[in-house]
Amino acid sequence: MRRIIIYTDGGSRGNPGKAAIGVVFCNEAGQEIKKFGEYLGDNLTNNEAEYQAVIFALKKFKALFGKKIAEVSEVEIRSDSELLVKQMNGKYKLENEKIQKFFIEIWNLMIDFKGVKFKAVPREKNREADRLVNEALDLQNFTQKLL
Repeated sequence: MRRIIIYTDGGSRGNPGKAAIGVVFCNEAGQEIKKFGEYLGDNLTNNEAEYQAVIFALKKFKALFGKKIAEVSEVEIRSDSELLVKQMNGKYKLENEKIQKFFIEIWNLMIDFKGVKFKAVPREKNREADRLVNEALDLQNFTQKLL
């Protein structure tokens, strides 16, 4: 593995509200390798969920493929969050304290990779990650109704 594309998305119902992430790993040809949706909890903003999706993606990469593979891999994170992409690319300032902490965590995770790039994509190109976010939120909502 040399290059991998990871689509990430985070969302909240209410802002802040119940939040979840969606992450899709693809090979260089754009074929899906793995995908994940996970409920994060309550009282999170959409932007916090977007950042947590990237943190999850980088940690999951290392858990699945190992640190040795990470060291020789270039990762392209694709997100429909213009704020996240521009902040990670140094184009926007980070003023929110929680987001600053997430930024630092991502920066520290990036050290283990040959390279990590951030690319903004239109929402329609990020449909699967978005679907996973909504699926995780729907499942959590359904589970709570059962209790």
